[in-house]
Amino acid sequence: METNSQHKPPYQETNQDTPEIGGGLHVIEYWAEKTLSPQGSKLWKTLLHKSACLSCSWGTGGQKGGFTDETGEKLQRCMKSVEAISAEIQPGISTHFFDTNPIARLQQLSSLEADKLGRLSFPVILRAGNSHYERISWDEIYQIATTAFEKDPERIASYSSGRGSNEAAFLLQLMMRTLGSNNLADCSDLCHAPSTTALNEMFGTNTSIVSLESLKEADCVVLAGANSPSNHPRLMNELIKIRDKGGKVIVINPVMEIGLVKFGSPAFPVKSLVPGSDIASLYLQPIPGSDVALFVGIQKALIGQSRVDRTFLEAHTEDWQAVLAQAQTTSWETITTTCGVSRTEIETAATIIGTSKRVVFGWAMGITQQTNGVDNVYSIANTALVSGNVGKMGAGVMPVRGHSNVQGFGSMGVTVKLKAEIKQALERLLGRPLTLPKGYHTRDLIEAADAGKVDSLLCVGGNIYGANPDSAQAKRALGNIDTIIYLATKPNIGHFHGLTKINTIIIPVLNRFEHPYKTTTESGNNFVRLNDEGETHLKGADLVGEVEFITRLAHNLLGETPIQWRKLQDPYYVRQLIATTIPGYEKIASIDETKEEFIISGRIVTEPHFKTPSGKAKMFVTPLPILNLPGAEEFGIDRSVNSLVLALMTGRSYSQHNTVVYKIGDHYRGMPHRNCILINRIDAEKIGLAAHDLVTVQGDAGKLENVEIIYGSVREGAALMFYPEVNVIFKARTEPRSGTPAYKRVPVVVYQAK
Repeated sequence: METNSQHKPPYQETNQDTPEIGGGLHVIEYWAEKTLSPQGSKLWKTLLHKSACLSCSWGTGGQKGGFTDETGEKLQRCMKSVEAISAEIQPGISTHFFDTNPIARLQQLSSLEADKLGRLSFPVILRAGNSHYERISWDEIYQIATTAFEKDPERIASYSSGRGSNEAAFLLQLMMRTLGSNNLADCSDLCHAPSTTALNEMFGTNTSIVSLESLKEADCVVLAGANSPSNHPRLMNELIKIRDKGGKVIVINPVMEIGLVKFGSPAFPVKSLVPGSDIASLYLQPIPGSDVALFVGIQKALIGQSRVDRTFLEAHTEDWQAVLAQAQTTSWETITTTCGVSRTEIETAATIIGTSKRVVFGWAMGITQQTNGVDNVYSIANTALVSGNVGKMGAGVMPVRGHSNVQGFGSMGVTVKLKAEIKQALERLLGRPLTLPKGYHTRDLIEAADAGKVDSLLCVGGNIYGANPDSAQAKRALGNIDTIIYLATKPNIGHFHGLTKINTIIIPVLNRFEHPYKTTTESGNNFVRLNDEGETHLKGADLVGEVEFITRLAHNLLGETPIQWRKLQDPYYVRQLIATTIPGYEKIASIDETKEEFIISGRIVTEPHFKTPSGKAKMFVTPLPILNLPGAEEFGIDRSVNSLVLALMTGRSYSQHNTVVYKIGDHYRGMPHRNCILINRIDAEKIGLAAHDLVTVQGDAGKLENVEIIYGSVREGAALMFYPEVNVIFKARTEPRSGTPAYKRVPVVVYQAK
């Protein structure tokens, strides 16, 4: 089992290219560069448009204005938003681009190069046996699509991401379920599915129980497994304000991210931008995958410090005695050996939590993308309950979402785990029972396609090839499907590698600020935004809205009874259906008239009553993980080879949104390109390696060669590489209850490149 190193300083060691703070003048320089570019006027027009941010679920916009959050605060745009918009306002791909670029050449492109090609502006098809994509007419698209989705419902599927609207998401699941299919895979299956699974069991809700308004009242935030300076910088402003009023922030991450130590926010130009604001009051660096042990340790320390809120537990929770008993009887040696964090550090964290009046516990994919991701979330929520930090303003549990509308897709029913209330509402709408099979989540979909069980796939955004582990399997599986239809605004590597047996079709769609009609989206804190109409900058382009495409296809497949699909081409009528189908969304029926954006009812918990059968929060005992790493010989490496086995975390770089890469390097971590491994200096020196040496990194599915070593503040025994490129080297080890792959703990062997 991995053990805690006694050498603390290397955890904090950074390389010479790492900045002193996250954010800061670098962000201002980027904004200035983009503002002064030829597209500067288009950029600002879009930034000021009344629509939700394209980037993370912490974004701003909607009817309050492009820079305003739901509480009315200004100056709440970030660099991620500018990156996303800049990519969307690129010129259209030239008419003859695909004529002159065979698929073999397109398959050589990186994620960054694919995105830089520009906007998709006309539909194309790659037919079986052909070497080039070619333009296709809309009549033929609908003919092929209709034939493809007339197949057995068990053999058709969809995959989606959070880039679309609530209306498109609702129509997608409505069409698929009316056809009899429950194969509604979504990108959230690969990230926050353990959060929804655990929160539903514990509290009867799938989402955050903390609103932005409630977060502002916290005097302590525990942030675990998140790299918010890169992935949701808006959250950093809230952490700065909490620190400014004397509050505390506990960061839990095996990598010491500089932006979580000190961050310079442009929202506070005088006090924060240049000097930077302190973020972490305490920074804990556990072994990847050991979070259950760490949180059980915090619970144990709370017991020892007499800081358990037993009155709250007795009145408002179930099975709390078993959770406390586990913490009490688990030895400190077992806890510290498993998580690699000292007893003193754990007790310090417990003291901060126990002496704070209102604590919010937040987490991201470092917690969920583990083989025990559901237990990780249980253990965090258990700690919140043990300390009495649920059921009041300024406290609670808060998964930190990535995509700007990924939560909205789940709310609309784009999930294999359809809520009973939604199923009943759909049955009333259809006038018949819905007998739904188990359905394929994303990993099940890949496995089914690999086994030849899927004929047709509709991808509404996303990059199903690039997002999955074991790139060879993903390519092979998608290649077994007869027809795939990709709806996208820009090319990605999935369009060039996720190719089918017969027809691969790419359909160019309008993005959020280009639709000729209003749409809605949902934030990670359960706030529904209304997006105004807009227009595309692409002159003469042949684009379609997702709502229009799905409704026309559904009409071809299902006719007009009992659902009038052609009427639903106006999203106003889709919103009327949403209001009567989706719990908490009643206000969406009048949002066109009132322009009143709203917090979804029944989700934010400020009183200790929960949507469980008993009205109490249900607690779960969480087994400590066994975190053995394989030996080098299990990778086929001869003992004579000087090698090192590590727990690899895959992650996004500073300028990256999901699989979309905007810049080749990582400014925060001092990593100059994509083929790097961030590693602790002590680990490198164990096998005689130095910074910038080239190594081979090998997993259980393949290897990457000529990988450059970059020294970083990652704990000993762990390392970090960039997704999606590193996906090629490892197979999917999934969390059994949610199907989410363990991207944040991949056993690899590192050895000197020949």
